[in-house]
Amino acid sequence: MREIYLDNSATTPLCDEAKRSMIEAMECYGNPSSLHSKGFDSSKVILDARNKVLASLFVRSGKPENLVFTASGTEADNLALLGVAYAKARRANRIITTDSEHSAIENTLKTLENDGFEVIRLSTKNGVIDIEEFKSVMNKNTLLVSIMQVNNETGAVYNIKELFKIAKQINADVVTHTDAVQSYMKMKVSPVELCADLISISAHKIHGPKGIGALYISPDVIKKKQIKPIIYGGGQEFGFRSGTENLVGIAGFGAAAERGFKNLAKDVVSMRELRAYALEKLSSLDIRVNLPKGECAPHVINITLPSIKSETMLHHLSANGIYVSSGSACASNSSTKKMSRALRGFGLSDFDADCSLRVSFSAFNTKDEIDELVNSLKNGIERLVKIK
Repeated sequence: MREIYLDNSATTPLCDEAKRSMIEAMECYGNPSSLHSKGFDSSKVILDARNKVLASLFVRSGKPENLVFTASGTEADNLALLGVAYAKARRANRIITTDSEHSAIENTLKTLENDGFEVIRLSTKNGVIDIEEFKSVMNKNTLLVSIMQVNNETGAVYNIKELFKIAKQINADVVTHTDAVQSYMKMKVSPVELCADLISISAHKIHGPKGIGALYISPDVIKKKQIKPIIYGGGQEFGFRSGTENLVGIAGFGAAAERGFKNLAKDVVSMRELRAYALEKLSSLDIRVNLPKGECAPHVINITLPSIKSETMLHHLSANGIYVSSGSACASNSSTKKMSRALRGFGLSDFDADCSLRVSFSAFNTKDEIDELVNSLKNGIERLVKIK
């Protein structure tokens, strides 16, 4: 049976470039911190990958310390939020975010709330953040603004460039952070253009390996000592993330970043064409497409089924070799299943959220795969039992 993978927002298959680079890195068994030739060989692999990832963020004159490798995008988010909050706790207390952030952000902020920080969550109704609402809560007591660039469930692109510029105008000392895990290699992600001090990214969303992420840290944040480490030890990663580096993962990340950066414009066009084609084909079905009112990412479509639970449709599609998602893969592994915050923030009822699917593309998908998805959805809608 042919398999059709349309869950690329959850993870992506490894590209050939990452595989080759990882196999080569397996031969570099020296500890990167060792002061002998084996250690130097390993440290060169890391420096090469670091430069490739920085280049993919359009950082032309950055220093190595501006990119810290982590074990995941989740850890990068934790380092950004906890690191800044505890570094600036005596100077400010407010953190601004949205009601639709990834759990890596939301659950970390809940921890900070328990520690006495004030967290303001902006509305994302219909995939849009209201500028006036942001202005009303942004003040001199705000230490951090953390807003994702692309919502991982709806594909909504938030206007963080404008928001971050306003934040800096109101409070020059505020630190701006974006979780760019879903936007990285789907559009241009540049700290200068976005006015972002911190950017979280992850390898396995761009055809790199799992278990490796990174946090971009601006020179200004480093100079002002506005971030602290959350993992202590031997001082690796410039003191921001101790622990012997994941050399193989880092090498794969660098290779995937280089491939993605070289093909960015072409890949984005391909994904946009696939998305447009899918929207056209899906219009013939008895479903609702949850389209953001503003800009939308080129690789995500969220749909609501006609009173059919998403889990039921997922099983039907999977039995036919078609893989999509009912939302965030991270959230689905929670011991307590909850309705999607992102979809509720978008404006869906709990019932509709429970009947919604996410289809997410990569540049490697094809139109005939979309045709098979639509045919299988049509068959499922006709056959599956509806709930009341």
